[in-house]
Amino acid sequence: MSSSALLDASAAKPSEGGASYSLGNRLMRVFWKFTWLILASWTPPPLHRYRVAILRMFGADIDWTAHVYSNVKIWLPSNLVMEPHACLGPGVNCYCMARIRLRRGAIISQGTTLCAATHDIRDPDFQLVAKPIQVGEGAWVAAEAFVGPGVSIGDRAVIGARSVLCRDAEEEGVYVGNPATLIKKRGGSNCK
Repeated sequence: MSSSALLDASAAKPSEGGASYSLGNRLMRVFWKFTWLILASWTPPPLHRYRVAILRMFGADIDWTAHVYSNVKIWLPSNLVMEPHACLGPGVNCYCMARIRLRRGAIISQGTTLCAATHDIRDPDFQLVAKPIQVGEGAWVAAEAFVGPGVSIGDRAVIGARSVLCRDAEEEGVYVGNPATLIKKRGGSNCK
């Protein structure tokens, strides 16, 4: 998605109900949601390649071995990158207003939210700020976790169920809680 699709909040006034994105972007997303609803949302779990094909038609950069479940929510496929064997589990909300990259073998478990945008709360016009998310190779984001804008998760890191991660997670780190805190390394050594 081009950065020109993001509107200037001082003109668009999103805090007063105005749009944050251009009309073309909004129309594309309506077409995308309708297409996913009709062609993919009802499909059984084993049809990953079929769903990958649909995502690729809408600009997603996804390896054919990736797993995408039928009831995921993907804001804009052209902002999604999934390397081999990466997985978006059931009910994941992939709010990819900026690029979201899942490296090889990254697993995003059911009910998780990957949120690649926020608003600048210091700006009186409430400007939208989109920041990319990267999930490292072999990393696991467990059920119902939240990963915020601009976060980079290191290779083989684990983000515990229902954790809220708003800062980068180091390689092999195990994080739990709200806010998510490093409690140990995946190999077993405690961090306290």
